[in-house]
Amino acid sequence: MQPIDSGKLSEIERKALKTLETEETLSTQQIAQRSGLNIDSVRRAMSWLHDKKLCLMLEKPEEKIQLTEAGKKALAEGIPEKQLLMLLEQEGGKADLNTLMQDLNLGKEFNYALGIVKQKNWITVVKGDSGIIVELTGLEQDTLRKGFEEEKILKKASEGISPSKEESEKFAELQKRGFVEKKLFVERSAKISAEGLKAVKGISLNRTAELNMLDSGMLKAGSWRGKAFRKYSIQDPVPEIFAGKKQPYLAFLQAVKRKHVELGFKEVPGPLITQEFYNFDALFQPQDHPARSIHDTYQLKQPKLGKLPPEFVKGVKAAHEHGGKTGSKGWKYDWSEEIARKLMPTSHGTAHLAREFTKGIEVPGKYFSISRVYRPDVIDAKHLVEFNQMDGMALDESFTFRHLLGILKDLALEFGGCEKVKFLPCYFPFTEPSVQVSAKHPDFGWFELAGAGMFRPELMEALGYPDTPALAWGFGVDRLAMMKLGVKDIRTLFSDDLKYLRESKIQGGF
Repeated sequence: MQPIDSGKLSEIERKALKTLETEETLSTQQIAQRSGLNIDSVRRAMSWLHDKKLCLMLEKPEEKIQLTEAGKKALAEGIPEKQLLMLLEQEGGKADLNTLMQDLNLGKEFNYALGIVKQKNWITVVKGDSGIIVELTGLEQDTLRKGFEEEKILKKASEGISPSKEESEKFAELQKRGFVEKKLFVERSAKISAEGLKAVKGISLNRTAELNMLDSGMLKAGSWRGKAFRKYSIQDPVPEIFAGKKQPYLAFLQAVKRKHVELGFKEVPGPLITQEFYNFDALFQPQDHPARSIHDTYQLKQPKLGKLPPEFVKGVKAAHEHGGKTGSKGWKYDWSEEIARKLMPTSHGTAHLAREFTKGIEVPGKYFSISRVYRPDVIDAKHLVEFNQMDGMALDESFTFRHLLGILKDLALEFGGCEKVKFLPCYFPFTEPSVQVSAKHPDFGWFELAGAGMFRPELMEALGYPDTPALAWGFGVDRLAMMKLGVKDIRTLFSDDLKYLRESKIQGGF
């Protein structure tokens, strides 16, 4: 380690270090007295010298007893029970309870004092014709003459003297009453280090005082000429500062939401729990479909069933059983309303788009949802059992499948930072035609990002929009975030690893 250049030390550091040259261990108060510095300057100098390893800081914690403000008042005016007895003596040994309360103005301490003096049989409390009367018994005289033990303890506490073993019980009671308190004080002292002894040899306190800064007034007046300025090294390491910022994935999701709103999309609520009706049936997914098994979805044990929108049940039932009025043959089975009422954690965000149909939608219109979904899976670098999806749909009389492909390409490039997009034929029960979206990232290669398609006529007719083309898509927004944030493991997005959170870049949008 290179020795510290004493010329780079501040004036207060030089004075403090010179004071420690005797190699004694000195308290901050002693350093202040010997150096002529005020105590705050000494504390700053000690901290800086310690950081530079020029001195050793020693800390000695010590518990001290002191009076609170209430304790100081009790010591000056007498403890509340003494004030009560003295007032009764002034009133001739007897007084009305309400009068005592008003004259003493002790607040909650009055009842405490009254209880103590009554317990010691120093007073009697009886109900008279005009109210409650408090009267002295005479047994209090000995204590008034000798003095209260509590006041002696308060006096000792004001001098910082700890109570004796015999006084500990009364002291604890005074502590409960808020008259005394124990506080932990840390006495700090310092001793020069070996490095400090080397540095102190080059320190002279007789030289011209150095200036710490150069301001515009000095430049204009020219008063800087001939002055000695403190040396600074811009090469010295400085502490790393970790600025407060949003969790990177949360910031990404908020940016995605903001971008959708800017593009004219309306956000759809995404509840964590939904009915199978919205998750499957309204989307024309048959009740015997493998995706509805316990191996592919989670089920709720309690409560088991939810409510259905009665005005749409008939249309969905017809679509499943014989295709409704679309010309389709449907799935040809007896549709069960009981199964459709089952509650489950949402397994895909398209369920929220189906729910929005039952509330009424605008045509033309654009809708999106960013929601948490749940699916049984093997957790690895690209899969979780609980993750987020970004779903959207757009409706217009003129829309075609080509419009959908254009939207998907723009979303992948915009949100994922991808360089290429490709489309593959795919199948979903609720869209036809359907497509799978894959994108190429410059660092991570090809990723499967989304599934999409045009909602089937059976779905649209059952939900009340038989002649409206609807484009729909569902993106794994976690994977989009991985690409955008440069994360190779999906679990990192939800990490509490401080190193990752501190070093991650601030996400300001797209």
